[in-house]
Amino acid sequence: MNMQPMDMTVFGVTPPPPCKKMEDVGLSEVMMRDILLKTMFRMNVEHVSELERILCLPTRVTQELIDNARAQGLIEATGTLHATSGHEMGYKLSDTGKARALDALSQSEYYGAMPVPMDAYAEQVKRQSIKDIHITRQRLTEAMGHLVLPDDLLNHLGPAVGSGRSILMYGPPGNGKSSISNGIRDALGDKIYIPRAVMYSGQVITVYDPIVHTAAEEQRDDPNSLRRTSNTFDKRYVKCTRPTVITGGELTLDMLDLKYNPNARTYTAPLQFKSTGGVFIVDDLGRQSDPPQALINRWIVPLEENKDILALQSGEKFEVPFDTLVIFSTNFHPNEIFDKAALRRIFFKIKIDGPNQENFLKIFALVAKKKGMRLDEASLLHLLKRKYPTIDNIYANYQPVFLIDQMIAICDFEGIPYRMTPDLIDRAWDNMFVKQEDIAH
Repeated sequence: MNMQPMDMTVFGVTPPPPCKKMEDVGLSEVMMRDILLKTMFRMNVEHVSELERILCLPTRVTQELIDNARAQGLIEATGTLHATSGHEMGYKLSDTGKARALDALSQSEYYGAMPVPMDAYAEQVKRQSIKDIHITRQRLTEAMGHLVLPDDLLNHLGPAVGSGRSILMYGPPGNGKSSISNGIRDALGDKIYIPRAVMYSGQVITVYDPIVHTAAEEQRDDPNSLRRTSNTFDKRYVKCTRPTVITGGELTLDMLDLKYNPNARTYTAPLQFKSTGGVFIVDDLGRQSDPPQALINRWIVPLEENKDILALQSGEKFEVPFDTLVIFSTNFHPNEIFDKAALRRIFFKIKIDGPNQENFLKIFALVAKKKGMRLDEASLLHLLKRKYPTIDNIYANYQPVFLIDQMIAICDFEGIPYRMTPDLIDRAWDNMFVKQEDIAH
């Protein structure tokens, strides 16, 4: 039985079709010509093989662009001047072409990969929607395998992740909300196509960001690759793992707007746009300079209508696709930071509590084994019977790592082998909390 169709549905997405002719690029001939001239001027390239790689266009389309520019007197052929040219025809800008390139650069410094029209990109977003991912219990469990979680937590997380809708995780600090968010990201697993740049109303917006996007190894540009492997999708896109953008207390409202570079006269996509098709994690919600309610209000339209509204320098507003799993994580109770209308718009609300004693001991044992420290029964009993009752037996996921790291630091300082003793437990415990007291200034 051939299982390929099912595999493609679960693990793959439909790639953007390659451009076979100039009309497929979706840009005006003038814009394509100017990007060609600017690229030749700024990068000093002269061969079609170089230009097609930089412009991310097939040979045929690149050659057609060059031929059209030659017909307009903007480019001149130089012939096959040296052995290293691979017997390719060389090209250079004419004086008129240089003047036109400089004029185009004065309007926009953008050159290189041809941008993708916004409407074409919106179609690709539909083809690779995060809402179409089928997340099974097995995939989510495997992605969370390094975490010790309450038995019923996956029952809540699974439907939330599979829906592609917004998630609010809340609960006391230090219990793995960030780790769970990263596990959700790992569960997605497949690859999508990120445009290097998009174009709206003649304005170029750069999208692909190596800091945010991880290119699939097999799709990186390789000048020695076979021709048949280079035309499987539109090379104006980069095949990447589904992106994850993580922000914390540094998030401000203006970071969700287009960023205009007045020197280059181009735009950079905001964080949520770069996360399209993936996950946007707002960690430590409530620690930002902008109030949580204001941040949520900014997300109302995207969360409800699957589209975002951005604005150009001119004030012109336009729609962009919003296809992102948004995860809010906070140590505050939701009722303290949101009104009921805002909470209604967040589809899933999941409380992440601290572990019970059984799970705490499991985490403690796993961390100790990983860090090379043998468990000691007397020390564990001292911890559970003498120390935790002083904080009402409230356990947190971060505490095993903290306590064991403290004991390791003490052993290193004292010059003794790694060990666990009641005395070392006491010394480690003293650093985990700060005693409430008045300090004279």
